[in-house]
Amino acid sequence: MKLYKKLILMNKNIFYKKLDKISLKKICNELKIPHISKKNYFLNDIKTLDEADKNDLTFLHSSKYLKLISRVKSNFIITSHKFQKFLNNKNILLVDNVLLSVARITELFYPDSLNENFNYVKSSNQNLNFSKTVIIGSNVLIGKNVKIGNNSFIGHNSILEDNVTIGKNCSIGSNVILKKTIVGNNVNILDGAVVGKKGFGFFPKKGKNIRYPHIGMVIIKDNAEIGSNNTIDRGSIGNTIIGENTFLDNQVHIAHNVKIGRNCIITGQVGFAGSSEIGDNVLIGGQAGISGHLKIGNNVQIGGGSGVIKNIPDNTKVMGYPAKDVKLFIKDNKKWLTN
Repeated sequence: MKLYKKLILMNKNIFYKKLDKISLKKICNELKIPHISKKNYFLNDIKTLDEADKNDLTFLHSSKYLKLISRVKSNFIITSHKFQKFLNNKNILLVDNVLLSVARITELFYPDSLNENFNYVKSSNQNLNFSKTVIIGSNVLIGKNVKIGNNSFIGHNSILEDNVTIGKNCSIGSNVILKKTIVGNNVNILDGAVVGKKGFGFFPKKGKNIRYPHIGMVIIKDNAEIGSNNTIDRGSIGNTIIGENTFLDNQVHIAHNVKIGRNCIITGQVGFAGSSEIGDNVLIGGQAGISGHLKIGNNVQIGGGSGVIKNIPDNTKVMGYPAKDVKLFIKDNKKWLTN
């Protein structure tokens, strides 16, 4: 079984050390919630609505995720008064700011979650226990527990931080940084890509910005290609995923928790805001922008320079800002297009 599938089934985070369990009492004290039953109950982890088990803590902060409620296994949910009525038969932890509360609890479970220090590697990449078929360039830094599959190539001046895993027949270019990342088989990552860095998540406050922990990873599935100077953020609570046989052109930015399906083609300078979901066989033209928390269906085509600010159904072609059906776009801009 492919490694990233094993990790999903195991529900295991290999990049951050987690405390075994935390009492509901401690969580309530941290969030200043005075009245809740079962305070001696212990919770295993904090996870998204669709991934949390019955003994995990989860959260609901947006109406865009109400459709997931019927599938929620967790009995303990952080939310606000706005969504309380949708959560019958659940133990609700009511707070004013859901995401700020989630950030504080994430730090409880993962005390090192805000540490962005690079791995300090004393030894060179010589004498590492990799197959003879693995070729490693000059001045490559490799952290602890890194795995590289047979017939893979690592270019000059690249950095593979602790626990990164690379599959078979992969080509990692020069000046590439991989952290908190699982790479499948037959993947190409071109020069200058930075994969697995923290997302752009924080809470603005007067005189200070409070950082949001990012404990997820980046999963790049088989036969994908990541262009030069791409930046791909790891997930905050969940993971950022690039699907099988999906190709990203140069200078593409993918924010935290974005999930891109199979057989997609993303051309240069496209930007994805956080938590967008992209279906299979999607084509996106250069310099398009996809807003956050959107769902783009299968077989969608998005014209270059478009601004997508709402969900797009399957088998649709859109263009413009805001992006609309391409026939409407041509009709509305016929005079401009024919001049």
